[in-house]
Amino acid sequence: MQTEQVAAEAAVDAALTELADGERAWSRLSLVARAELLDRVRELTGRHAREWVDTAVAYKGIDPDSGLVGEEWMSGPYALAAALRVLGDTLRALAAGTSPLAEATFGQAGDRVTVQVLPTSLYDELLLSGFRAEVWLRRGVSRAVARAEAGLAQRDPARTGGIGAVLGAGNITSIAPLDTLYELLAHNRVVALKLNPVTDTLRPVLEKILAPLIEAGVVRVLTGGPEVGAYLVNHPAVAHVHMTGSAATHDAIVWGTGAEGAARKAAGTPLLEVPISSELGGVSPTIVLPGTWSDADLAYQAEHIATQRLHNGGYNCVAAQAVIIAADWPQKAQFLAALRVAFDRAPGRPAYYPGSAARTAAARATYPTAERLGPDGNRTLVTGLRAAPEETLLATEYFAPVLGVVEIPGTGAEFARAAVDAANDDFIGTLGVNVIAHPDTIAELGPVFDELVERLRYGTIAINAWTAVGYLTPTASWGAYPGHTLDDVQSGIGVVHNAWLIDGIERTVVRGPFRPAPRSVLHGEWALSPKPPWFVTNRTAGTTGRQLTDFAVDPRWSRLPAIFASALRG
Repeated sequence: MQTEQVAAEAAVDAALTELADGERAWSRLSLVARAELLDRVRELTGRHAREWVDTAVAYKGIDPDSGLVGEEWMSGPYALAAALRVLGDTLRALAAGTSPLAEATFGQAGDRVTVQVLPTSLYDELLLSGFRAEVWLRRGVSRAVARAEAGLAQRDPARTGGIGAVLGAGNITSIAPLDTLYELLAHNRVVALKLNPVTDTLRPVLEKILAPLIEAGVVRVLTGGPEVGAYLVNHPAVAHVHMTGSAATHDAIVWGTGAEGAARKAAGTPLLEVPISSELGGVSPTIVLPGTWSDADLAYQAEHIATQRLHNGGYNCVAAQAVIIAADWPQKAQFLAALRVAFDRAPGRPAYYPGSAARTAAARATYPTAERLGPDGNRTLVTGLRAAPEETLLATEYFAPVLGVVEIPGTGAEFARAAVDAANDDFIGTLGVNVIAHPDTIAELGPVFDELVERLRYGTIAINAWTAVGYLTPTASWGAYPGHTLDDVQSGIGVVHNAWLIDGIERTVVRGPFRPAPRSVLHGEWALSPKPPWFVTNRTAGTTGRQLTDFAVDPRWSRLPAIFASALRG
């Protein structure tokens, strides 16, 4: 055995021994004391946010002067700080004998109870004007039960759940710390966080930010290759595993690799001896319902879809990989022309994620007539796809800047129903789906539109928004649609984020404005949001993202004017 591996395993052993002691201390820590720890972590997030962002910008090769830096602010320290604030409030509510949902707004979607998770404050209404989100509870979960069960494992804080191993993601930098918090609070397990090697350079700054939890003995941060991860998840001291990554990695952990792994999977005898939860991505569709769009609408929504694919270079578990359009839409050619321009002209960046070039090459080998676009020609647009499970692009998560276009006959309700059927039946994975529709189209469909949303089997559904808005909303859930199993895991098992610690979640539904301000207001949409800062074409996203992070760390009215001014310039 190599010396490095021996040392890495010794580090895992030491971390798990320390966490066992930390678990006993955690069981005695009051809810208020836990909330105070989270407050300290939030303060440290603000103090070290610049270092966090600079580190991510460096290893991703982003131009420090580019608006793309805003992605690292928004999906890094902003997301963590926002979650910490709500989780602290949740713990204080439980300490006071109150449900975290005591003041929540409940609704109804068909036969399901819903919980409004955005907006939850006047700040939300101002900063995300026109955006809203609901968590849909599973059938049979009433409002009373939801209120009573909210808090999950923190309703009995002295009853701990052992040591959880969290395998961090290599793409979005807030995933690892957010998953660590969810394991610690939703399940009351102390956490051994193993970073993805892509993000190893973040370890120093993450340890500075998580210092209060590390000092309390309830979190340890580890690095190393796959051998270290395998040693950790199979360690007898570990009670549970949570991972973010691919279905292939999940299966290697659960069943093993090669012929032996395939045999175990066929026999239903896992190699992994403890439970595992996961968030695994998939092939996310964007459904475009046909309508009568202006040139400005076409250009804006083309940028919107380009963002859904190209944010973070295309290395997102919920990146849109295929657009479903109506073959009979009179504006189809105009839309495709606008999409081609937006996909081609979006700002360039290096392909930082390992294997990206090979995956792109595989897509081009399968589709030799695909268009090569982008400043460096590394973007791939594939048109004329069939809606069928045998279509390679719908069954393969490329995790690269590859975008396909699927055409389905029909218009109106006929097309909408067929598009939903395709999204449900022909795409691998259930993490997220986007629906773009003109407000007039939604009004014309009436109850049919609500029925279609209800029929979509996805963990997050975004209507005139990107599902990543759900990721950034701390009170929303994030994860696959329920029902996957170890031998057919698709987009994973379980949820994360969910800062109100709601039980019995089925999905999150996000809604946004069809147009940015001021066009939204001029056309009757009550939404004051300009082009969102997560758009890859937003020129001031770096400044806006930093200001939003400062606000999430320390919300104050005095911070709002600067945020609005930067957002409007974007």
